[in-house]
Amino acid sequence: MRKPFRLGAAALVAAAFFLPLRNAAAEQAAAPALTVSLTTPAQRDWPETVPASGWLKPWQEAIIASETGGLRITDVLVDIGSVVTKGQTLVQLSKESVLADLRKQEAAVENAKASLSKAKANAARARQLQPSGALSDEKIVEYLADEQTATASLASEEAALDSEKIKLAQTTITAVDDGVITSRSANLGAVVSAGTELFRMVRQQRVEWQAEVSARYLPRISEGLSVRINGPDGQVIDGKVRLVGPSVSTDTSRAIVYVALPTDVRPRTGLYVTGNIELQTSPALTVPETAIVFRDGISYLFTSGEDQRVKKVRVETGRRNNGEVEILSGIDRSAKVVNSGGAFLSDNDLVKIAETN
Repeated sequence: MRKPFRLGAAALVAAAFFLPLRNAAAEQAAAPALTVSLTTPAQRDWPETVPASGWLKPWQEAIIASETGGLRITDVLVDIGSVVTKGQTLVQLSKESVLADLRKQEAAVENAKASLSKAKANAARARQLQPSGALSDEKIVEYLADEQTATASLASEEAALDSEKIKLAQTTITAVDDGVITSRSANLGAVVSAGTELFRMVRQQRVEWQAEVSARYLPRISEGLSVRINGPDGQVIDGKVRLVGPSVSTDTSRAIVYVALPTDVRPRTGLYVTGNIELQTSPALTVPETAIVFRDGISYLFTSGEDQRVKKVRVETGRRNNGEVEILSGIDRSAKVVNSGGAFLSDNDLVKIAETN
């Protein structure tokens, strides 16, 4: 009679031991995995964009060179980075030899004027004496020819004098336009030759973006389209398409699109940046970027039902703008999407809803 009593007692003890464990496991299974906030997809009107990348380069680069040769640089007035205005003196060349040649040529002009005066006087007398026959026809022709020769000689010497004056003006090298100096090869004391490059400058300090675009987009890109550039300092720069390149690279199948920047925006040239060319506006179903979960290279969203359990939904994403991402497929506007924290959730997890936007 005592043996059955002992077995019943053991069963009661085991039941009393395992019952709290089962209750704890059940409570743990029913506990929310995370407290989340929900949002509904928004309908936006977004421009369709073309991604591009390229270099920031000068709008136009001017080369400033010496127009005369054999002269020494006596003064260099600007350096790399100097902002200059049109007509500003940049370099001064030696003038001594030019001034000497100028004075010599001025004397040659005076001599030619004197010769012309004498020739005109002789020609005038020849014309007066021609009816009387006091002078032979040969002498008359000689005096008239001397007048024409003296006239041509004076014109030649005056042209040579103008050339010397131009050469004197060329000893002062000036800026051809407003801009900023980007390169300098002028050195004090150097003797320059005609055509020697002394400076390079960015005209009007204007910088443009030369964006490389896939050839398949070219039929849809035209002058005047808006462009958003990711600037080198993290700020967005708004530009306009100035010109679409007429040729396509045979190596990359890409063309250059020239984008004009605002005149007051002057980023450093030579930087490689990215951006987007805005084609046309179209509707987009969007969710916050924080709602997207990437797993194994695939984009997912977590949606919540009435039972407060989440469901993992595979989606296809499109454009991005201002912290939002376009959803091309996978959900509709009625979906309730977990706003953030999806990386910590699994399919069919129970969640606690904090708020619904």
